[in-house]
Amino acid sequence: MTSFETSSEDLVLVAGATGGVGQLVVGKLLEKGLKVRVLTRNTAKAEEMFNQRVEIAVGDIRQPATLPTATQNVTHIICCTGTTAFPSARWEFDETPNLLEWGITFLNPKSSEAKAKNSPAKVDAQGVSNVVTAAPQNLKRFVFVSSCGILRKDQFPFSILNAFGVLDAKQKGEESIISSGLPYTIIRPGRLIDGPYTSYDLNTLLKAKTGGKYGVVVATGDTLSGDTSRIDVANACVECLFQSSTSKKIFEIVNQGQRPPVIDWETLFSRLK
Repeated sequence: MTSFETSSEDLVLVAGATGGVGQLVVGKLLEKGLKVRVLTRNTAKAEEMFNQRVEIAVGDIRQPATLPTATQNVTHIICCTGTTAFPSARWEFDETPNLLEWGITFLNPKSSEAKAKNSPAKVDAQGVSNVVTAAPQNLKRFVFVSSCGILRKDQFPFSILNAFGVLDAKQKGEESIISSGLPYTIIRPGRLIDGPYTSYDLNTLLKAKTGGKYGVVVATGDTLSGDTSRIDVANACVECLFQSSTSKKIFEIVNQGQRPPVIDWETLFSRLK
């Protein structure tokens, strides 16, 4: 039976709202009639993307002092932040590495992480911890998009994925949420497909549908592997807010099998143990 833990008076903060999953989360929340506040470093980008349908809070999860205003009076937080698993321009190096430095970066992950402003350790570990610290104590739910493989970091292909510590950082982010005492739902997708929809406007986001032909599989215990549509991840982030059974749960989600005409999220979530 559906348990409605949200109301039209609730206010959902989306961190990472202009990213591939985050954009879709915002669209789904608005579709459900919920009020949305987005946390962004780029006001102009958010204004253009969401067409004045959301509140905009300027802040940076890496800068704790910028977060209390953003989290004030929110009832739910959905954290879709993240960076690339391997060094890239998104790591925000002070200076673009030359060819030799890129080689050193791949041979010495700790050195590259120290030189980057937007590494997994600074985003997925410390950044998430900063959001947790700033969250209201009466928060109804903290939803975090993590990753499959957290418990299988010594196994292929996750050992490769974790070469620069992205799974280590995601796990630290998970641990900060769990130890906070806040109600939480942690979603671990596989390799993300569909999108990102970085050039879409809000009307398109509201109509976004996965082009895949595969169904949705949800499980616990970090046992699944495979691809996961960003659209299905975004749907899971939003739909779990309406299900009390998903509170204090960690689950993986991948796309497998034949896709039904409608994904029954209530039934999928009810199987979580």
